[in-house]
Amino acid sequence: METRDIFENLSPLDHRYWKANNDIFDALSARLSEAAQVRQCAAVEAALLHTHLELRGLATEELQRAIDRAALAVDAAEVYAEEETTRHNIRALVNVLQRRLPSSLAPLVHLGATSADILDTARSLSIRAAVREVLLPLLAKLELELCRLSIDEAETPQVGRTHGQHAVPLTFGFAMAEYASRLGASILRADELAADLRGKLAGAVGAYNALSLSYADPEEVERRFLARLDMKASEHSTQLVEPEHLARLLLELDLAFGVIANLADDLRNLQRTEIGEVRESFGEGQVGSSTMPQKRNPWNSEHVKSLWKTFFPRAITFLMDQISEHQRDLTNSASERFVPEFIAGLAAAANRMLGVLRGLVVDRARMAANLRMTGGAVLAEPAYILLAESGRPDAHELLRRITLAAERDALALHEALARDPEASLAVQARLAALGVADPEGFFSAPERYRGRAAEKARAIGERYRALMGAFLPAGAAGESAVAGQ
Repeated sequence: METRDIFENLSPLDHRYWKANNDIFDALSARLSEAAQVRQCAAVEAALLHTHLELRGLATEELQRAIDRAALAVDAAEVYAEEETTRHNIRALVNVLQRRLPSSLAPLVHLGATSADILDTARSLSIRAAVREVLLPLLAKLELELCRLSIDEAETPQVGRTHGQHAVPLTFGFAMAEYASRLGASILRADELAADLRGKLAGAVGAYNALSLSYADPEEVERRFLARLDMKASEHSTQLVEPEHLARLLLELDLAFGVIANLADDLRNLQRTEIGEVRESFGEGQVGSSTMPQKRNPWNSEHVKSLWKTFFPRAITFLMDQISEHQRDLTNSASERFVPEFIAGLAAAANRMLGVLRGLVVDRARMAANLRMTGGAVLAEPAYILLAESGRPDAHELLRRITLAAERDALALHEALARDPEASLAVQARLAALGVADPEGFFSAPERYRGRAAEKARAIGERYRALMGAFLPAGAAGESAVAGQ
């Protein structure tokens, strides 16, 4: 067999990113590589042959073993060599299988099928296995780290930010719970969609023409064939399986990719020197800049966003692959071959982000300092709400003027508010009526104004932590590589 130095490969997935994700990529390769696709097609042809024997009352243990041995012995190199003659990949596979089987079985190989019956069914099986056995367990590990941060940091005060500006207080756990919720929901939906990928045995235009020559009920043949593969038939096929089943799954995975990229972007920004609320782990010998020795760049988070920029536009191609003229053309034959690259790109990003979260340092003191940076201005909202509840129709305008005065005179909000004794007393009275301890000190402690942030963070973290167990069976494939290699 021809060997090739990985650094001679064109795709960075096959050298740089394989080096950083070799366990995961090897697990994906076992399901999505060209060799894996040939093996899967052989397994589908074998299932069809078993179905023919069963329906004709010809199945014996000896013949069944012969079919299974032949399918397992199929080699991609041999099929490709045969394709040099046939100029047709599935006919090449059929020829190779027939040569490995008893002559009595050879006429039944591929009988009633068209190439897309085998290819589309095999593709659905391969992608289902890659997603459910490799990708989703990896995403579940990432999700569990988000759940951990949601719960562990549920009480950690942090300033909320909208438009890049300080808004009102929340907690860091609540900020992480956003991503736990979004990614967790996407994992659950992707699992449903992967389980619903379809196959077919409906022939050249989807109308069962060929099978109708051999069987009175060709749809029952299709059902029994696909049942062997634990799969359902497409409700309506042309020469192709309905493309929406795969497109929905890939679009959901693209959404999960976007959630991870959004998380990466938020963490990257929180690592800015002037913010400094979190930081990625940094190896003892790691270098941040070739010329500035002090640099500690958030390069892993940036790397995740860069991978997302590379792969999320593939969603356009997934949607374009919906269209095939009449019952089939070949305008999707090349584009469909790159679906494994998208899955691998998402896996690489998820694995990198998993490493970021596992090594993330949370600077709680810096979060507290940033929360207090504006002298309590982040509490203008509760002051306005409390004043409005006291019956002041001009509450918003009054607080707007107070915040401007606080900024102009370099005062804390509670100091500026105290200049208006009537408003200050009205606000404190409302706080007392709500049962708030130490209403006079409320505006000196912005961390006390956090709504349901902590409770929400814990609830979401605990919910998805319980749900993710289903995706992590003992010995699950695709163990995390060391991120950042």
